Amino acid sequence: MTSPAPPIVQLAVAGAGLIGKRHIELIQANPRTRLCAVVDPTPASAAFAASLGVAHFASLEELLAQPAAMKPDGVILATPNHLHVPGALVCAQHGVPALIEKPVADSLAAGRQLADALAMNPVPLLVGHHRRHSSTLRLARRAIQSGQLGRVVTVMGSAQFYKPDSYFEQGAWRKEAGGGPILINLIHEMDNLRFLCGEVEAVHATASSAVRQFAVEDTAVMTLKFASGALGTFTLSDTVAAPRSWEQTSGENQDYPRYATEDCYFIAGTQGSIAVPTLRTWTYGQGGQEAGWWTPFIENTLVSATGVETVDPLAAQLDHFCDVIAGQAEPIITVADALQSLRTVEAVRRSIATGQTVALAALV
Repeated sequence: MTSPAPPIVQLAVAGAGLIGKRHIELIQANPRTRLCAVVDPTPASAAFAASLGVAHFASLEELLAQPAAMKPDGVILATPNHLHVPGALVCAQHGVPALIEKPVADSLAAGRQLADALAMNPVPLLVGHHRRHSSTLRLARRAIQSGQLGRVVTVMGSAQFYKPDSYFEQGAWRKEAGGGPILINLIHEMDNLRFLCGEVEAVHATASSAVRQFAVEDTAVMTLKFASGALGTFTLSDTVAAPRSWEQTSGENQDYPRYATEDCYFIAGTQGSIAVPTLRTWTYGQGGQEAGWWTPFIENTLVSATGVETVDPLAAQLDHFCDVIAGQAEPIITVADALQSLRTVEAVRRSIATGQTVALAALV
């Protein structure tokens, strides 16, 4: 006898902006899911929901006040950053699982408020650091954790790209405090490095706005001390003509041109090193020769360029969210986990403001 098909997961999307519409596209393309509602207070969103043939609600409270049989199975929170925690709290109060776009909160205090609420009322909440689903990052992490590189000693990272003038003209807030690449872009990078190399223990950073001369930084450079003892550097800039960022090197987001021979991370250990996302490795052989700088490396690639399974991390994240809703999986990145990535970014900000090295343990 054929097993019955699993029920379709009914999802609501809160926030009808760019990322909200991307989530809606993925829901519509996934046979496991159905869009049941759009939640957004703007008049334009009501017309948008009508064009999709789904219900529209001005608030999550209005959505979740419906009879139980009409509530969604889950909610995707694609709202502005300052609304992530309030929205997640509403979902938790109603016992509805949620996928929270990153960052999990706009401040550590708000993030702790959410974590404390979940401790009292556990509800499955998945945070949208979608790169955790990247097959490339997972392969690199596996190689590092296997000991293939020996003990990790140094880490170099880069997120360097050029945002056009139109980017700032379309959103004047991006020229003001909170609109720079530290809060908008760095949260991705710190989560990636934590995923690959473990927890960051302390940060020292400096920033500049010399090129654009906005009220917010356009460039930052930081040194990182990992809990493992490894040391790292990271360069961030949204005003340089350079191809060394995750979007430009990984090829996972088709909106960006890809430079497939470039890397944005380089991780070196006592027995070898790896470049990401090309997954090139350099190790010494086992021929009995003493290893050293005169010893030729064996150069390799973890897999061929065609050997990495092409996965859209956002689509994989949606499938994972369905599994979380069904109770078949635990969130691969929880509120507590995501809060640590936010804490790392906050340490960068505080180091820039004070000129001092900031220990993450001090950020309570």
